[in-house]
Amino acid sequence: MQKFKTVDELISQLKPERPIYCIRKKSIHVASKTFQNNFPGKTLYAVKTNPHSEVLKTIDKSGIKNFDVASIKEIESIKKINPNAKCFYMHTIKSRESIKEAYFKFGVKIFSLDTKDELIKIINSTNHAKDLELFVRVSVSNEHAEIDLSKKFGALTSEAIGLLRLTKQYAKKIGLSFHVGSQCMHPVSYAKGIEEIGNIIKKTKIIPDYINVGGGFPTIYPDLIPQALDNYFDVIKKSLNNLKLNKLPEVICEPGRAIVAESGSTIVRVNLKKKQKLYINDGTYGTLFDAGTPNIVFPSRLIKNKKTISKKLTAFDFYGPTCDSMDYMKGPFLLPNNIKENDYIELGQLGAYGLTFRTQFNGFYSDEIYEILDEPIMSMYDKENNKAFLVA
Repeated sequence: MQKFKTVDELISQLKPERPIYCIRKKSIHVASKTFQNNFPGKTLYAVKTNPHSEVLKTIDKSGIKNFDVASIKEIESIKKINPNAKCFYMHTIKSRESIKEAYFKFGVKIFSLDTKDELIKIINSTNHAKDLELFVRVSVSNEHAEIDLSKKFGALTSEAIGLLRLTKQYAKKIGLSFHVGSQCMHPVSYAKGIEEIGNIIKKTKIIPDYINVGGGFPTIYPDLIPQALDNYFDVIKKSLNNLKLNKLPEVICEPGRAIVAESGSTIVRVNLKKKQKLYINDGTYGTLFDAGTPNIVFPSRLIKNKKTISKKLTAFDFYGPTCDSMDYMKGPFLLPNNIKENDYIELGQLGAYGLTFRTQFNGFYSDEIYEILDEPIMSMYDKENNKAFLVA
């Protein structure tokens, strides 16, 4: 992978026509170490967030050897990077074929479920294996999340009680898990989730081998400024202690966005300026999906490229290159008012889901990816970088 010291250097040398995606390995390493050093348990990286091979290699080198996977393709990607890495198949709905392949071909023994039917699938597909480690996923409130996952996954507490008792009969080790939703903006959600786990433990009198608090750990965006991650870790520690168990189960988390979001950015070029609308060469069918329907506002900056930049900022909407009117990003994206055609914009915080959501719709697709050695536009880990990009 070709390296550049800065985004500005890249633009100066390449003057690209198509969108460019940038990866910052140092940022991934810093975030990975933060979780390993401060979370009160084991960290699994959620592969779906960014499965690029260079990202996975960097996470593996940083010391994370456990991965939350949702498909055979993700398992294959991990095993190519590190054959000894441990995969946790945490998708609660899997085909029988994928369960069988995961267990017999890749040696995956850890699976998640939220129904009796899924338990039966796992048992049958592994030929009644005796070495399974099974997690019952519980549905908890996603009230503080920007993206709610509770309607699709998780058993209600009333269902989870019987399901845990049944699952324990077929598992070498048992776990309880929950997910507070994506980009969770308040640590109290984890406290409530752990409290729900505690209620299930009391009613079943089953002490699980694992408690998995899931993902949802946030990153920073111009209009979404979460509390420090240390606050999340402290709330989790306190809530676990409040369970007052004689022996605390092994604690697990599944961060994705918080580890890789800052590491990625996309460089786009302006094709047309129409008043306060900018038509750019990437959009919601490319790396900017989250700027569409979820309306996440990514930090943006005009790349100087020998240009005099106006100090007066204007709030712009973005339109992507496709012929679909849904290829629209409301923003607001604050940029100098003298921006014009062929200028380049860097959009930050795209390490999470940027590459993952790309399509080839309308023939607009770019796979130009480079490593950048400069700092991310915004950071949960270095707050001095953020002041110029907060939404007014």
